[in-house]
Amino acid sequence: MPIDKEALREKYAEERAKRIRPDGNDQYIEFKGQLSHYLADPYTPFVEREPKRDHVTFAFIGGGFAGLVVGAKLKDAGISDVRIIEKGGDFGGTWYWNRYPGAQCDTASMIYMPLLEELGHVPTEKYAHGAEILEHSRNIGKKYGLYENALFHTEVTGLEWDESAHRWTVRTNRGDAFTAQFVGMGTGPLHVPKLPGIPGIESFKGHSFHTSRWDYAYTGGDANGAPMEKLADKRVAIIGTGATSVQCVPHLARTAMKLYVFQRTPSSVDVRDNEPIDPTWFRNIASPGWQERWYENFVGNQSPTPPDEDFVQDGWTEISRRIRSKVADLPREEMTPETVLAAFEDADFEKMEEIRARVDTIVEDRETAQNLKAWYRQLCKRPCFHDEYLQSFNNPNVELVDTGGKGVERITGKGLVVAGTEYEADCIIYASGFEVGTEYKRRAGFDMEGRGGVKLSQHWADGMRTKHGIHVHGFPNAFIVQPTQGANLISNIPHNIVDSAKTIAQVVTHARDVKADEVEVTKEAEEAWVELLLTGMGLIIGSQECTPGYYNNEGHAPGPAARLNVGYPSGAKAYFEYIEEWRQAGAYEGLEFR
Repeated sequence: MPIDKEALREKYAEERAKRIRPDGNDQYIEFKGQLSHYLADPYTPFVEREPKRDHVTFAFIGGGFAGLVVGAKLKDAGISDVRIIEKGGDFGGTWYWNRYPGAQCDTASMIYMPLLEELGHVPTEKYAHGAEILEHSRNIGKKYGLYENALFHTEVTGLEWDESAHRWTVRTNRGDAFTAQFVGMGTGPLHVPKLPGIPGIESFKGHSFHTSRWDYAYTGGDANGAPMEKLADKRVAIIGTGATSVQCVPHLARTAMKLYVFQRTPSSVDVRDNEPIDPTWFRNIASPGWQERWYENFVGNQSPTPPDEDFVQDGWTEISRRIRSKVADLPREEMTPETVLAAFEDADFEKMEEIRARVDTIVEDRETAQNLKAWYRQLCKRPCFHDEYLQSFNNPNVELVDTGGKGVERITGKGLVVAGTEYEADCIIYASGFEVGTEYKRRAGFDMEGRGGVKLSQHWADGMRTKHGIHVHGFPNAFIVQPTQGANLISNIPHNIVDSAKTIAQVVTHARDVKADEVEVTKEAEEAWVELLLTGMGLIIGSQECTPGYYNNEGHAPGPAARLNVGYPSGAKAYFEYIEEWRQAGAYEGLEFR
């Protein structure tokens, strides 16, 4: 049956309008005052220690993949005194905190888990579970000796450039005030939990926790998937139906006496098709350099000129394959930016219709099925892939409470109220995600102070300004690890991290080889890079036509600074090729070594 495109556009706009709120990101609240207990670390005991007053060559803020991979590359380059500062009790970053049942990577583990080849690790599944990813993170720390100098349960509160000494002073909430010649920042966008600002949230008399601080002492079970037997007589309410909820709802559905799933906006849930990795197959493909080839193949399959084979074969490469097919059908003489975007939209409409039709083939109750359908374009929100989430709503103990886009009305001492109906619960689980749209210094917990006392927030007052997303003028010997203004490959963040780590290790090594005290991007090179970025198409996800979410600033105009939240104009594949040539040239164009 032909797709009624105009009807779909109207439906998308109607569903978006239901969810737009005037408060935008302010609808979420911080964990302060009576709510601060939600942030306590339930996994690792706090250990007292003396403050550090020493010096290291390289200090890195953040102990997730960014810190681990940069640390590993620096160690390989012969830099022994690397210190990682991490607010959690161990390495792992996102995977340290997110130990909720069912947690998995949603990009294939062969390309998601960094340094697999270096550690000789074979992932157990196409999409590895959180416990395995956390253990892999720890093993990186052990192999490269990163535990020896690490500071855990420590948050940076100040980072100041000492002009005369050519080094950074790092201050923390544990009284540390040590120095480092070089610093790196990999705090990530998803590490500060947020709560929905629901009236009465502090009045609930039952038990509650955020999914990033899963309370197995209350639920029973563990992060390895053991049944949560303590929920057998409990009424559990989970707020949120994003990627986290999609993964943990099936586990709650199997164990809770009653499970209420409170939904404001349904997720797009496609087939995951997870399976164990065959060791024999792996031995046949794992010749030297295999993971780099897989990185290149994955990003290549999301480009206009893909390789002959798709190694990964997942939802991301399928999206690209569909778009390429639609574009290829266009007569060459009719190929314009407008027709290409129209072909993109056609591919998206077809895929989303398939995803909505899939709901009807799985969910038995017609009303529930209808409410679980995602009425927006696929890249309006992080696409989800799962083979048990939708099936969970066929369980008699599971009830979807669809709020018509309005969210929970209020919380009482006994439960949650939606449209005037109170749902009594023994436990509330907040699957409400992390801060994304808030200002950088709020999420980082500090405001880096560079040359002349200029703060990063001042330099970025009109938007992010870097070269390669790594180097910032006025902040010598400092490196930022994140995808924006580089490859900006959102489908596999670790690829961005691994590539940035290569650049950082090579630049630092060169600075030491030429006995330079400082390395800094010039003002002209930074400006030229920003100008180049602005020649591209701009943001490709989370447009203002999308239903509200963290991809599009909760549906509010993101402001002029957001125009710089982009990647290399020619795409991720082209960026990785460019930056490899830049490194190999050895001239480090745009950087000054003094």
